[in-house]
Amino acid sequence: MFDSRVLGVDPGTGSVGLSVVDRGKGRPVVSWAATLSTPAAAPPEERLQRIHTVVTDLLAEHGPEALAIERLLWGRNAGSAMHVARASGVVMLAAAQAGVRVFEYAPLEVKMAVTGVGNATKEQVRRGLGLILGAAHVPKQPDAADAVAVALCHLQQAPIRRLERAGAGR
Repeated sequence: MFDSRVLGVDPGTGSVGLSVVDRGKGRPVVSWAATLSTPAAAPPEERLQRIHTVVTDLLAEHGPEALAIERLLWGRNAGSAMHVARASGVVMLAAAQAGVRVFEYAPLEVKMAVTGVGNATKEQVRRGLGLILGAAHVPKQPDAADAVAVALCHLQQAPIRRLERAGAGR
């Protein structure tokens, strides 16, 4: 009934956090997590193509039922935000091409899901992940850990979102 395997994504152009998290019987399980880095000297279109290719391959290899991605919040640096928006777009395109539904979560939602606090620090998020998964299962790479947090947020929120969609369809 609910998604049991999720590809979590912390988007960016220079580095993208990626994770595959399974619902598990007792607690969620991180099946795979890594940070994809693209060469800073590469043209933007090549960096985006690399992101698209890797995400496409991950979707085919791991067969998640959903892709959860952190929603971009536009801050003061519009140029940087535009790069992240482009990366998010190619990730979403890869999911659409694979027939995998995409769910976006604001950073506040992700932090709330993992720590119970919407303005949690990165260190508090890591500690929250350790409590949920067991400290040994938290990725060392910050972007990969953020991707795990996004996937966990989806596993927590998916039942609520499905109920909301079912109610809206009436």
